[in-house]
Amino acid sequence: MYFTSHIFYLSRNFKKMRYFFEIGYKGTEFHGWQRQNNAISVQEVVENTLRTIFRTPIPITASGRTDTGVHCIQQYFHADFASKIKNIEYAQYRINRLLPQSVTIRNIFPVEDTAHARFDAENRYYEYVITTAKDPLLMGLAYPFFRPLDIKTMNEAAALLIGERDFQSFSKVKTDVNTFICTIFTAYWRVENDLLIFGIRGNRFLRGMVRALVGTLLEVGQKKLSVEEFEMIIQKKDRQNAGMAVPAEGLYLKEVNYPEGYFTVKNG
Repeated sequence: MYFTSHIFYLSRNFKKMRYFFEIGYKGTEFHGWQRQNNAISVQEVVENTLRTIFRTPIPITASGRTDTGVHCIQQYFHADFASKIKNIEYAQYRINRLLPQSVTIRNIFPVEDTAHARFDAENRYYEYVITTAKDPLLMGLAYPFFRPLDIKTMNEAAALLIGERDFQSFSKVKTDVNTFICTIFTAYWRVENDLLIFGIRGNRFLRGMVRALVGTLLEVGQKKLSVEEFEMIIQKKDRQNAGMAVPAEGLYLKEVNYPEGYFTVKNG
């Protein structure tokens, strides 16, 4: 009871207290975010850690899921507690001590009871990182790709993604969604020394969508597809027409954004 009593206000008022957790992780050793029966996931590791510290099962709800091997700079999840956490910094310290080195809790925020990590998120931003030069320090953290690419044409094709569009051509075939419609706000390629980075921001993303987009855009960059053919792939709404998905090692969930002032509304 020592650690628990130092984290919680001990109160007979069992009003639910909801908190947002900002989390980052290296995805290499995990089979994605979502808990699974026969593979280790980020969700399982986090929930097991919370149960150990707070001595009760604490289910968590994330702002979204990442696939096997995908890295995360910023993700959020919310969790409900029976009492108010009186020492957030100490709770964060205790959680990080028990989590593996590949996972970290960056912040904990008290929020309104109705706040929802997934439904309240306004947009998400991903980056896919390609290294164009052999670099041992980037092994497992970027996709090595050494063929010449026409970046200007790739950006012309990427611009076609912006707006509200049906992205079924870039979704995994067996996926449980009600719609393939996503709204993309930005999509572009940029060069940073030996790195080629694709950035894309949208209100939602389908399973495997970013990796399939990158794989198809690389075909544009190699002149295997024209910009017009790329647009036709979008319109056909058939995954078989798009390119191969690139490896997960280069994909990062970089940002999840909420309405302005969202984290200043605190649960009393």
